[in-house]
Order: sequence, then C-alpha cells, then structure tokens
Amino acid sequence: MPVADRLDLTLRLVRGGGRVTLGELAERLGVSEMTVRRDLDQLQEQGLVRRVRGGAVALDVPAESAGFSVRERWSSAVKARIGTAAAELIEPGSTVLLDAGTTTAELAAQLPGRGPLTVAVLSLQAAVRLADQPGIRLLVIGGESRAGERSLVGPLALGALDQLRFDTFVMSIGAVHAELGWSEFDLDDAAVKRAALRRAGQTIVVADSTKLGVQAFARVAPLEAVDTLVTDGGGDIPTLDAIRAAGVRVALIEGEDA
Repeated sequence: MPVADRLDLTLRLVRGGGRVTLGELAERLGVSEMTVRRDLDQLQEQGLVRRVRGGAVALDVPAESAGFSVRERWSSAVKARIGTAAAELIEPGSTVLLDAGTTTAELAAQLPGRGPLTVAVLSLQAAVRLADQPGIRLLVIGGESRAGERSLVGPLALGALDQLRFDTFVMSIGAVHAELGWSEFDLDDAAVKRAALRRAGQTIVVADSTKLGVQAFARVAPLEAVDTLVTDGGGDIPTLDAIRAAGVRVALIEGEDA
C-alpha cells in the first residue's frame, strides 16, 4: 500500500474510533507495528493525532486541518485512475448523482468528456470542477457543508434527494467489509448515502483498496445494494470475494474485470 494511502486510512481509523491501538492498526493495514509507529509519528507532527502508550487518539483539530484538503494532498495516482475508469461507465445523456470524496472529485474532472450529462453533486469540490463545463447541466444538492470535508449533508440534502431520481449514483465509501457491508465514519455522510441509494437506478462505488476489509462506525447498506465496484487490485481478497458473491460486479483498474 502506498504511504499516502496508508496515512489516509490510518487517520480515518483514528478519527473514526477516537482511540486505536497499535495492534488494531497493524491488523487493519496489514503492516508491522513499527510501520504504524512511524506513520503515527508523521501524523502527530502534522498535528492530526496524539500518540499515547500503545496507540493514538484523535485530536480536536479544525476540520479543515484533517479533512478533504489533507487527503487531496496525499492522493495517489490510483484515485485518478479509478475516477477515469468509473467515468467510462457513465452513459452520455444520463442523470448522475455524484457523492463527496477525493476519488469522486477526480471522477468529476472526467465527466465533461462523457457529456451531455445532468450531474447533481453532494460535494463543493465536485461542483467547482464541473461548473461552466460544456455539456454538463450542474445541480448542486442543498444542505450543510460539513466543515473540512465540504460534503453536503443534513435535512436539506435529504429533502432535496427525496424529490429527485437518478440513473446512476456514484458513491464513495469509507469502508467495506464482508460482514458489515458498506459503511462510513460519519453519521451524516452515511444518512445521505442511504438516501441516495434509494433514488438511483444503479450505484457505482469508487474506492481504493485501502477501504477493503475495514469496518467503519455507521452502516450504509449491505453489499448487494451496489451494482459495481471500481477499485485497484491488491486489496483484501476475502472482502472482494464476498462482494462478488453478493452479485456486485468488480472492475479492477489494472484491466481485470470480474
């Protein structure tokens, strides 16, 4: 796993759990505790976590210090490739709901090439990438901008989704596990994703392999609620097997397809 992706997942696991042990992180990440210590030291130097005996705890830092902007700087080329591959699955002339997240922001930049499209966004980052693009009819779903993440959540977002219907929902996800299914680290994000799933003809999940085999705080849906997963290879094989067994198409960006 690239260092940038490992730091991303480590930060989300600490923030999601509040306090996480070295052993738990090593097991989730598939690395040694020595590697976990080095990563936590780096996150502590950036003021994002605090090291404690045997693990780390989340810090009450400004959301913008630990949210989208941090993960965007860490983002590897893998997320851009996932976004490009997922964009190719979008049919011209369709209506698309685009979730928040670093990978969906990468995908947004590719959508003008698939136009004409009507694209509704749950992310201020995606809105910026799609504004004034030829062939794109842009709808910004109302809601509260979640500090740091700039995702649109809350009653206004849920109410707007209830009035609309989409051909495709492109969903980002914090975690996916064979038993828990698709899950998120934030309750508000999970609620919006559940509402979006109900309003779409099909759902495509974009997630790099660091999300596989991970259980987050808030359950979004069972595995079978999704139609397609676009990811990179090298992820947690039992989780990928469970996703396939649930009837979900798995598209690997290396060119393999299941």
